[in-house]
Amino acid sequence: MPKHDQTTLITADRATTEPRWVRYLLIGIAVVFVMLFLLLPLLFLMVGAFGNGVAFYLKSLTDEDTQHALFLTLLAAGIAVPVNIVFGLAASWCIAKYEFPGKSVLITLIDLPFAISPVVAGLLFVLLFGAHGWFGSFLESHHIKIIFAVPGVIIATLFVTFPFVARELIPVMQSQGVEEELAARVLGANGWQIFWRVTLPNIKWGLLYGVILCNARAMGEYGAVAVVSGSVRTCTLPLHIENLFKENLTYNAAFAVASLLAMLAIVTLIAKTFIEMKTAKERM
Repeated sequence: MPKHDQTTLITADRATTEPRWVRYLLIGIAVVFVMLFLLLPLLFLMVGAFGNGVAFYLKSLTDEDTQHALFLTLLAAGIAVPVNIVFGLAASWCIAKYEFPGKSVLITLIDLPFAISPVVAGLLFVLLFGAHGWFGSFLESHHIKIIFAVPGVIIATLFVTFPFVARELIPVMQSQGVEEELAARVLGANGWQIFWRVTLPNIKWGLLYGVILCNARAMGEYGAVAVVSGSVRTCTLPLHIENLFKENLTYNAAFAVASLLAMLAIVTLIAKTFIEMKTAKERM
């Protein structure tokens, strides 16, 4: 073996091999961090949720306001996720497969919710659709209520979640190129056949990953929804938890409802891990 190759191997070995105590120290720091900032707060949350007993816990979850907040949360997520699937597929297809004027502008607009604070986004919707907003007089004359109503919650949820599916699919489609689609076109397949039989099977795990992230953000969004929501009847679960926590005698009820969101988050993480494992296996 040439001398410079031996030197390269020795240097790489020294760069990637640490003493055993260093590895144990790093692992210990990671474990302590996870315990202090993730598992311990989750344990305290569950202890607070069941602090007044199982009966109180179940009563808190079956309360009318809690049920309505859960319904509104699921409604907003149930609308935001399908809309984002359609938008994400269309946007990622256009960006990854075609060259067109304004492509960079479209990519920038997709990233806009990542750059704008959710609170600012909520204020923008108030400026547009509020009573004194740009479209306020038109909406009022037609008896259409958006701000401080369910439509405002849905619109705010749509805004903060629409980058997730597109941002997961764009790099996946770009890495795959257009060769398979072109081959299918040469063999006589039409656009829908190419999408269902070629493109969709190749992006299915990326699509599911984006859907999971989009759904998690939709159910946990607070800032934008807090601005456009105006009453108990337009509260999602995060807002309902805050309302319960502000009442001095309902801390345990707030913990109970928060545990519901925490369990939804855990299910999301399990699904996310499963998809990452499946994606890694397909890449091997």
